[in-house]
Amino acid sequence: MADWEIRPASASDVEAVAELRAVVLRADLERLGRYDERRVRQRLRDGFDPAHTWVIEVGGAFAGCVALRPAEDAHWLEHFYLASHLQGSGIGSGVLRALLERCDRSGLLVRLNVLQGSPARRLYERHGFTVETEDPVDVFMARPPHTAANS
Repeated sequence: MADWEIRPASASDVEAVAELRAVVLRADLERLGRYDERRVRQRLRDGFDPAHTWVIEVGGAFAGCVALRPAEDAHWLEHFYLASHLQGSGIGSGVLRALLERCDRSGLLVRLNVLQGSPARRLYERHGFTVETEDPVDVFMARPPHTAANS
């Protein structure tokens, strides 16, 4: 696995994140008949909150991002994108594991949604997420907090 680190995002990261989102989601969105070159970027811009987002860096260079948005009864794992050439290298698992450990300490559920047919679903299932509901486009998943007793 390559050396990686995460740093807090800033407002100036929004365009790099929007572009990465467009690239990594394109195949899944096209398969689902939902790809729109402008909309895929604008949706990220509209929902980007640097206060709850981290940038993933590999060798000091931008490689991805992830957000963990607090909600009343859960954390929402959002905007988890990793450059295509780094997928499958263990970085995503490492980042996810670190974030889930933080969430476990808070005792709250973690929720996310993933596109139907996305290979990312297997990553989430390996880390304890299960399907709550789904529709033709999205699969909504959740993971209860893990403690020493139920790990």
